[in-house]
This record gives sequence, structure tokens and C-alpha cells, in this order.
Amino acid sequence: MIVQTVSGQPIQSSSTKCLEETQQRREVRYKNLTSQRNRLHDRSISASSAESYSSTSYTGSSSDEDDVNPRDKQQKNSKDFEDFCVRNIQQAAFGRREMEIAEQEMPGLMALRKRAHGDRPLSGAKIVGCTHITAQTAVLIETLAALGAQVRWSACNIYSTQNEVAAALAEAGYSVFAWKGESEDDFWWCIDQCIHSDSWQPNMILDDGGDATHLLLKRYPSIFSMVKGIVEESVTGVHRLYQLSKSGKLTVPAMNVNDSVTKTKFDNLYSCRESVLDALKRTTDVMFGGRQVVVCGYGEVGKGCCAALKGMGAVVMVTEIDPICALQACMDGFRIVKLSEVVRHVDIVITCTGNKNVVTRELMDRMKNSCIICNMGHSNTEIDVNSLRTADLTWERVRSQVDHIIWPDGKRVILIAEGRLINLSCSSIPSFVVSITAATQALALIELFNAPPGRYKQDVYLLPKKMDEYVASLHLPSFDAHLTELTEEQAKYLGLSKAGPFKPNYYRY
Repeated sequence: MIVQTVSGQPIQSSSTKCLEETQQRREVRYKNLTSQRNRLHDRSISASSAESYSSTSYTGSSSDEDDVNPRDKQQKNSKDFEDFCVRNIQQAAFGRREMEIAEQEMPGLMALRKRAHGDRPLSGAKIVGCTHITAQTAVLIETLAALGAQVRWSACNIYSTQNEVAAALAEAGYSVFAWKGESEDDFWWCIDQCIHSDSWQPNMILDDGGDATHLLLKRYPSIFSMVKGIVEESVTGVHRLYQLSKSGKLTVPAMNVNDSVTKTKFDNLYSCRESVLDALKRTTDVMFGGRQVVVCGYGEVGKGCCAALKGMGAVVMVTEIDPICALQACMDGFRIVKLSEVVRHVDIVITCTGNKNVVTRELMDRMKNSCIICNMGHSNTEIDVNSLRTADLTWERVRSQVDHIIWPDGKRVILIAEGRLINLSCSSIPSFVVSITAATQALALIELFNAPPGRYKQDVYLLPKKMDEYVASLHLPSFDAHLTELTEEQAKYLGLSKAGPFKPNYYRY
């Protein structure tokens, strides 16, 4: 507001001065924010060009500040134990709290630990484990140890390790070789450290993806032939085992946990139904309502993803090769499409097939701006990430596990966890469901290790139905569930034992 003095000279009112001062402060703040954004932008570009990956776990507790490769550090815990390699042993106390929280949500595994502790059915077992190293896995590791086993552990995924949990295990005296953000070379080195030790030779394998089995067979065939059994929990690893069996290279019995009912119906379906939304929200802040989503594959993982996304109001489409799964998707209200037919219009693409090159460069070239691509399958081969590492495309790391791939015309595609498993790389998973899977794994190890000679030949087996039912029964008390018991007459009529198993092996739940 401009006013005139008696002399006719214009002066500013106090309100005008306040407005100008406020505007000046805003401009200063804007310049500061712009400068800060530019610094962050520069840092993200340099990080992506150097392919440096965040070591922040989904809990936000792991540190990015220590850039020294753990392999280059001299490490020991408070008791001078040195046979481990983790990011930061100082995080052990926090990792222990994470494990204690997980124990509260893993009733089945804790019940198994309590029931079998006296018998120590794994006494003498030397287990090399290669799985995701999370708080839930740590509860499994300590359960196996309580049952008498000696263990050495590495990670099956370079992004899924909780650094603080790995530190807690190392502090407790377990030989753990894993940290978040391993390179490919680090990954194989860690597995090798678990297998090859001067005073230790494995006689059991617990695998998730088949990498430990692969390395042991390739590099240490004589040790592999002495193994009493393999327990495998992923579709990728099981596929590899069946290939080895078919070619005559599988010289030890193996248990296919992935296709056990307690794994397929609970971990694959219910866990993925909850964790896919959590992972996408944490990484992209995306709104699901009204978004067009393509889920590639309608197995148990795909079913869980579709149900969750549909419940959030997304428009969900499915790709499938199997007419039976495709028909199931249709009956559940989902449209079956070819990705190539709809790729120009979709907002999110989720792969969960266990296959390779499901999403190719040609398809990504045709995607719309800001399309999100992620993988819920175990393998990192479903999205052809290597085809994006070309001179014409720019990678920009915008936050932990999130890259913008920028095309020459300015189009951006959002890639999560570089095509690796999104829920374990970027979010949390329900501890209760992991308890079901972990109890199944523990029972499979006990079965193979204690089986008399000749029960299991050099082949791949499914977990006995009775054990599936036992795992389920361990978790029912958490829901105050009371099972109905058959009468003698009813059991005779059905041709069953009153104690089970209650379904034939061919039954589809």
C-alpha cells in the first residue's frame, strides 16, 4: 500500500514492509531448498553411476555411512569370536531386540523349539544355510541350534539382509557372512565362506534359490556327495533340483518345501498379499485406487498380489501361460491379457512367474512415463535389467532401492530393487507366516537328517502330509482354534486315522 506524505513524497505503510520482508524470507528459503535439492540430485546421480547401493534395512536401522567393504575389516565380537563377516557388529543390541519382537509373532517355531529341545534331533547336523537374513530367519537359526545343529549362514539376496540382525547373530557366536548391498562377488564369497572352513564340513543344506547347492556341487563335489540332505524353499531352487535329478547329477536326497501346503498356501499367498502393498508404498508412495496394474503370473504369489491390489481399488489384469491358472483368474474377476497388448497404458507391472525375461527391453521402451516395475518372484531374471544398462539410458537413484531409468525423450520408468524380490528387499514380511515356513523347514531338516538309510533315494521329495498338518497345528492355538475330532465311526467311514493325515497327497487345498 503506497500513501502520500504532506510533501507529496510516497512512503510505504508498515503492512507493505511486512509483506516485502515475508517475500524476501520466502525467496531465501526457496534458494536454500533449491541448493539442497541440487546437492541431493547430484549425489543420487553419482551414486547410481557408481552403482553404490544403500545399506539401509527396511527398519531404517542400518547405516549407510560405513563405505568400507566388510571383507576388508578385522572383525570380532565381545567374546573375541572372529568367524563372521557383517556390516557393523556394533548394531548387535538393536538386532537382538528385532529378534525378540519376531519371536512373539512366531508361535509355531517357538513351540517346536520347546518341544524338541530335550531330544536335540539335529545333534551332529552341520547345516550350511543360504536364505534371507532377517529377524525371522534368526529365530529359525537359533531354533536349529537349540535342536543340536551347528550352522553357518549366508544371504540368498544381496539386498534383503538386515544388518543389525546379522550383527546380533555374530555377537551370539554364529558364523554369519552377509550384509545389505553385497556385490555379486561378495555374494559368492560369503556362500563360499560358509561352505569352506578348516574345522567344519557341512552335512545338510538349507537353501533358498539353490545358490549354496550350486556352489557346493560345482566347487566342492566331494563334500556335496557326503551331504545327507537338501531342503529347498523357493520355486527357482526347486526347479534347479529337478533339473539336477533329471540329468543324474543329484547325488543326495532333497526335500521340496516350496510345494508343501504350509509353504505354498501361507507364505506364498498370505505373506505376499500383505507385503506387496507395504513394499510399493514404502518405495514409491503410490496411490493404488484406480491404477492399472498387470500381475504376471497367477500362482499363489500372483493370487496374493491380485487380491491385495483389488482390495485397494486398483484395476488388475493378469498374464498367464497356464490355462488352469488363467481360468482361475477369470473366475476371480481378473482380465487375462498379454503384456504387449496393454503395456502402453499400465501404471504398475509386477512379475511373479519364476521365469526369465518376462519384462523385456522392448516392452519397457513402450511403457508410459512413471510406470513402476517390480518383481515378487524369487529370481532377479524376470525383468531384463541388464538391457537397461546402455549408453542411451540414464540411471538416477532417487531413494534406497528405487531407480529412475530415463529415456532420451525424458520418459522415466521406476525400477524397484533392480528387479530383485521387492518385499524382502524393501519392506517387512509378517513374522507369523514366516513361522509357518520356518517350522516346515526345520521339520524337513529333522526328517532328512534322521531318516534311516534307504528311506530317501537321490531324488526330490515333498514333505510328508503328516508334517504339514503338524506345522499347522502348532499355530492354531494363537487363534484359540479348537479342532473337531472324528469319532471312531466317522474315521472308519472316511477310511482315515483319527490322528491324520486327513487328506491324500493329491488333494488340492
